[in-house]
Amino acid sequence: MIAQSDTETDEKCSDSFLVNTLTNKTSETLKSSATPLARNHWAQKHHYPTDKYNHNSIIETRVAKTNIAQAHMQQISIDCQSASLAVEAAVAIVINGIHYAVLMASPHQLEYLAVGFLFSEGLIQHSHELLDWEVTQLNDIADYQQFTQDSFIKERFIRDSTDESFEFAQSLSSLQDYDIYVVELVLNQRCHQRIQAQKRQLAGRTGCGMCGITGLTQALPDFSIYRQNRQKADTPSLDCLLAIRQQVDAMQHTHQLTGAVHAAATMYNQQLYLFEDVGRHNALDKLIGWQLRNKVEISCVLMTSRLSIELVQKSIRGRIPWLIGMSAPTSTAVRVAERYGLGLAGFLRDNRVTYYSNYSDL
Repeated sequence: MIAQSDTETDEKCSDSFLVNTLTNKTSETLKSSATPLARNHWAQKHHYPTDKYNHNSIIETRVAKTNIAQAHMQQISIDCQSASLAVEAAVAIVINGIHYAVLMASPHQLEYLAVGFLFSEGLIQHSHELLDWEVTQLNDIADYQQFTQDSFIKERFIRDSTDESFEFAQSLSSLQDYDIYVVELVLNQRCHQRIQAQKRQLAGRTGCGMCGITGLTQALPDFSIYRQNRQKADTPSLDCLLAIRQQVDAMQHTHQLTGAVHAAATMYNQQLYLFEDVGRHNALDKLIGWQLRNKVEISCVLMTSRLSIELVQKSIRGRIPWLIGMSAPTSTAVRVAERYGLGLAGFLRDNRVTYYSNYSDL
């Protein structure tokens, strides 16, 4: 039995909802006026009192376990509370009028995201190839309709639907559940053929940096050209990495609020530059975009995530000497890093780090 009855719980949630609805709506309205990185949502938390629930005590016999579990079930507390959750926005990348890709990302620093993404895709090599850009948020059906009226989305519904007007209107209405941004980029003519040959027109998932890539040579490219003239960088010391980690922990404000975003960070001129996103590969793209736009060279990038192959590929293409993760790398990531001379380290935690490539012999 749960100590708090369902009726009592419903009343508590209902009262809390009625009292806070206007405040919550006002808060969300204020957040929607700018670029929201997090929103408040009502949630119901079920938990044992910390001073009464001791997991180690439930290790006796099966009968004892059952009795203890039943006793604890009577002590479950239920709280209705406001939870801050990270915004996961659809970011449409439009290049020279071509709908190239849709990324699921945090709607912040989108110019850097777009530039870093194009660089990682091999569509640009230099920042000056980007001639112009504009970021637009779609707020209502009129905005959606204006954006999609000439796109492949509308064409698909007109082609496949017997009642095109209804189907198209219904699809536009469903978009209101999403935060949608359009990043329109103008690249120079030299880049245009690359764009047409490689356009995806597919939605990318938050956790994957390769979604929409169909060819093996496109997904697993040869980076030999980036190995040429690559100098072996000094191995960053444990003390240096722990100092960066401490600064990252202090500056990851959106993660502190939501617990749902990754970060890519680097030190430049003794200052930490940090880029957060719901997707780890997006965070690195933002950092690379910042690096290109500001024409700076960096020695090390710290990721708050595991180190997967797409992060290694982006780092090699970006000529980043060292990629450090707070979690482990994959085996494939280490093999590719070793082949192309990228320094790789993981498990940067508390008082330790593990080097996997380019480390000095003891």
